[in-house]
Amino acid sequence: MSTYFITATGTGVGKTFVTAALCYQLRSHGNPARTLKPVISGYNEKDLENSDSGILLNSMGIQPCHEEVQKISPWRFSAAISPDMAAQRENRHIDFEELLQFCRNISAQKNSSQKHVIFIEGVGGAMVPLDEEHTVMDWMATLDVPTLVVAGSYLGTISHTLTTVEAMSRNSIRPVAIIISESQENPVPLELTSETISRFLPEIPVATVPRIATSKHAWKKAPDLRGLIKIPGD
Repeated sequence: MSTYFITATGTGVGKTFVTAALCYQLRSHGNPARTLKPVISGYNEKDLENSDSGILLNSMGIQPCHEEVQKISPWRFSAAISPDMAAQRENRHIDFEELLQFCRNISAQKNSSQKHVIFIEGVGGAMVPLDEEHTVMDWMATLDVPTLVVAGSYLGTISHTLTTVEAMSRNSIRPVAIIISESQENPVPLELTSETISRFLPEIPVATVPRIATSKHAWKKAPDLRGLIKIPGD
């Protein structure tokens, strides 16, 4: 079994889209895969289908419902702000050790196939606070699993991407790949952004995902990203 953590340079750059696409592509080619989004803010329980958790469930071929959402996203908050502040608004708290154990328990399930791939989607960007002391970076560093970074193609993304990777390296985290998801507004062609990032980070594979017209299950139309990960048994 393989586990990957998917983080981003910030919020709203396409992290859930990429996670869903990867899961769907693996499953479509006969490779067992599942997704988790343990922490989610901005969650609307009246619109499960369009929530990040709902999208991930659909990528696994599971109809979104409260029980299924609970299985992959146990820490849900309604305010679309950083998880630590969203939790405070609801007089709740994210227990960091419980979060780690939840991820480890899923990864260690004995009934999972040796070829099973699990994608753990983070929340927001790589330095988003989870509680008073821990950030997503701490989450990634402690889990110590291969990590993919999703970035946008908006003005400023090159600096944000290089800064994110630098911060990760200071925590002994080396991304296995960077995926640039095309933003709504792009100052330069997507390929030029990719080439520039690759010039500064030549040791990290960089892939691009063009913007796909908004539609239900748009992630099914994403380019093949399977080459960015190692599939057990292949």
